[in-house]
Amino acid sequence: MEIITKNVQSSFYSWSLDLLIDNGVSVQVAHVINSLLLITIVALLLYGVDYLLRRVFMILMIRYIRKSPTRFDDFLIHNKVLKYFCHLIPILIAKQLLPLIFMGFPNWTKATLKLTDILLIINFALLINGIFRTVKDTLKTKKRYADKPLDSYFQVITIVVFFICGIIIFSSLTGNSPWEFLISLGAASAILMLVFKDTILGFVASIQVSTNDMVRVGDWIEMSKFGADGTVLEINLSTVKVQNFDKTITTIPTYLLISDSFKNYRGMQKSGGRRIKRAINIKMSSIRFLQPEEIEKLKKIQLLAPYIEERQSEIDQFNEATLADATMPVNGRKMTNIGLFREYVKRYAGKNPNIHKQYHLMVRHLQPTEHGLPLELYMFTNTTEWAVYEGIMADLFDHLFAAIKFFDLEIFELPASDDVRKFNFKNSLE
Repeated sequence: MEIITKNVQSSFYSWSLDLLIDNGVSVQVAHVINSLLLITIVALLLYGVDYLLRRVFMILMIRYIRKSPTRFDDFLIHNKVLKYFCHLIPILIAKQLLPLIFMGFPNWTKATLKLTDILLIINFALLINGIFRTVKDTLKTKKRYADKPLDSYFQVITIVVFFICGIIIFSSLTGNSPWEFLISLGAASAILMLVFKDTILGFVASIQVSTNDMVRVGDWIEMSKFGADGTVLEINLSTVKVQNFDKTITTIPTYLLISDSFKNYRGMQKSGGRRIKRAINIKMSSIRFLQPEEIEKLKKIQLLAPYIEERQSEIDQFNEATLADATMPVNGRKMTNIGLFREYVKRYAGKNPNIHKQYHLMVRHLQPTEHGLPLELYMFTNTTEWAVYEGIMADLFDHLFAAIKFFDLEIFELPASDDVRKFNFKNSLE
């Protein structure tokens, strides 16, 4: 078949050449004109083939794919696999027709055939890469692989595909065996490792991140060193993209995820509860023992009434057993306003339907500071949604700030400028 094709090409070239010579054109000029005419004809032919493939084959395939229930073929279009496939046909036709065009110029024939081979290799590499990208996009639609760093793995495959493509092109241009090129690369391995250091580190890091399940796409991570605090959008070979809550994008080198520390909130999100850990600073001079009439007044608080009765009974029993002198308040045991307030906060939070009942719930004293006595609330909401969480916490503290005055307690705050002026004015009058 190849011999027949060559004979047809030779006959056609000779016929057109003889036609030019018979019309008084010199042999050398006739070869040039003949090649230019054939280039024009072949270019029009290739354009026609490419046009038919794009306007007929591609349109028919796209219509069929859109009716298909699977998404794999949709990704074939998105990644231009059909486009690269259609480009193969004109290149193959050109490879067959180039010897006809430059039959009178053997050196040009070799050069153009090498150029065609290079175009064919590059297009074939793009086709294979498009297929791999289609596989990657298809896997991302699967729930099992949605949070895996697929980009890292497929970027390595892309590098390998184009590396092989480069070796084949080098072999085609030089006429040397691909093994000779690989042997020469072995001698320059130190330079290659230096050039591709970040790529190698990123690949190793991607494997470790995936194997140890450190980070997934969609996780909320915080890496203060790089100003990252938000959702992981993408994990690829060289970088991790994090969308912060202010909608900015922070890019972190992948290998730093295993060399530096970061915080992953996935465990919190899976648990169904988010921690509240915030303190109210109590002015220590407002802390005191309660008088009997004050205790009776606080019994009107429904949440505290049972506790006050039980607590008063324990105190009375203790004081009777120790024969405590009631004339001195520090003798024996007494109820304090901060003690009752602490119990009130605990019971109020326990009754709050938005507070998680399966996790720790504490109201505790922290180390006193120059800003008073911190009364810390340590508990969990029953939701991890950020806006809802903030609303629950705000409602809780709104209530406590308003309720604290009923216990004759004061919240510590630095004096405002108006308070300072009033104090100085009062002192001047005295």
